Amino acid sequence: MNGRTIYLLAALAGGAILPVQVALNTLLRRYVGQPMQVTFISYLAGTLASLIICLLARYPLPALTSLSQTSWWMWIGGCLGTLYVWSTIFATPKIGAVLALALTIAGQTIAALFLDHYGVLGLTKYAASPTRIVGVVFVILGVSLVAGSKAVIE
Repeated sequence: MNGRTIYLLAALAGGAILPVQVALNTLLRRYVGQPMQVTFISYLAGTLASLIICLLARYPLPALTSLSQTSWWMWIGGCLGTLYVWSTIFATPKIGAVLALALTIAGQTIAALFLDHYGVLGLTKYAASPTRIVGVVFVILGVSLVAGSKAVIE
C-alpha cells in the first residue's frame, strides 16, 4: 500500500460512516425531540470520545502560546460541524438519507472546488481544471437523479 492509499481509504471510510451517523441521529431525534438537542448530544458524545482517545494516546495538551496565536475565526469549525449535523437531522426524515447526503456531498464538492482553486484558508492550491469541473457536474447530475426519484416504501 503506497502512502497516498491510506489517505484515500481514510477519506472513503469517513464518507461511509456519515450515513450511519445521520441514521443514528435521526433515530435519536424520535426520542429526544428537536434536531439541535440531538446535535448537542452527538457533539457531547464525540467530545468525550475524542478526549478518551487523546488520553489513551497520551497526546500532550496544546501549548497556550500556540493557542493564543490563532485567530477567533479558526475556532468556528465546530460551529460549522454543528450546522452540518443539525441540517442532516432536520432534513433526513422529510427527504430521506440518500437525498440528504447526496445534497451535502454536492455542496461539499462545489465548495471544495472553490477552496482548492483559490487555496482558501491555508489549503494547497489545486486548479479547478476542466476535468475537476466535469467531475463536479457529474456529482450534481447524480444528485438530480436521486432527487427525481420519489419512490417511498410504506
